[in-house]
Amino acid sequence: MVNSNIMYDEVYALVHTMCTKISDDAYGLMKQAAAKEQKPEAKAMLQAMLDNVGKAGELDKPVCQSPGLPTVYIRFGDNADLSDLNALTRFIPQAVVECTKSGYIRPSIVHPLTRHNSGDSSGEGIPNFEYQYRPGLEYLEVIMSAKGCGAELANISKILTPATLGKNYVGLKKLVLETVAKGGGFPCPPSAIGIGIGGQMDISAKLSREAISTRDWRDKHPDPLIAELEEELLTNINVLGIGPAGIGGDTTTLAVKIGFAATHTAICPVTINFHCWVARRFGVQFYKNGERRYLFGEVM
Repeated sequence: MVNSNIMYDEVYALVHTMCTKISDDAYGLMKQAAAKEQKPEAKAMLQAMLDNVGKAGELDKPVCQSPGLPTVYIRFGDNADLSDLNALTRFIPQAVVECTKSGYIRPSIVHPLTRHNSGDSSGEGIPNFEYQYRPGLEYLEVIMSAKGCGAELANISKILTPATLGKNYVGLKKLVLETVAKGGGFPCPPSAIGIGIGGQMDISAKLSREAISTRDWRDKHPDPLIAELEEELLTNINVLGIGPAGIGGDTTTLAVKIGFAATHTAICPVTINFHCWVARRFGVQFYKNGERRYLFGEVM
């Protein structure tokens, strides 16, 4: 078991880093997009976004004024040391509140109906904790993600049927492209898109958020069918020419990530979940021997 003061310092550093940096995978894809962009205005916009990230780190300021909504993914297996789990679940909300008071997070969490603002990023269900048991996992993994909420305005969930799914999944592909086209510049492109397929509606929604929040945006899905679909959708989305900030250009989306689950024979639920380019997500794996492995970049 780790000393409580040390554990809190580690959790605070994780939240602080999440506020002031973007993950290494997203930053690398942004640099690649800026290098190959053909439209001068779009190239300048991408460079301005990269400069913004640099300044946020240099000045220790929030990388974006929109704080997003914090979700914590906690994964563990049979051999993980769970002795620090209770401390983690207590310290993470405390760190979010403290980072808000320190100016790293704009207080934007409100009651869903009354719209009362707590003023410190606290509230029922905040942060959202997702606990996942993974057989064979030998460490305790914590991923903090603050996905921007402006991008949420373009999200959709739809229950397809086998008929509307279509041959070669044409119905699914059409739904994705139409949703991106309708969203235009609202999701703060270049975006990344998480797509949840299967289960019931609630499962597809969770899968869509998990796919885009916890996977490396440069990775390749182990299922060849899903990997091919991700690549095809990414290519076709970027052909739309919406471009960074919706001003036109070659890069509308940095990545498409799909999560799927088995479903009922009568339905195919689909959720399309936009993530803006401000990829505030960082994590750490805690091993029994005291080793730490950081995810998505170094934690300050």
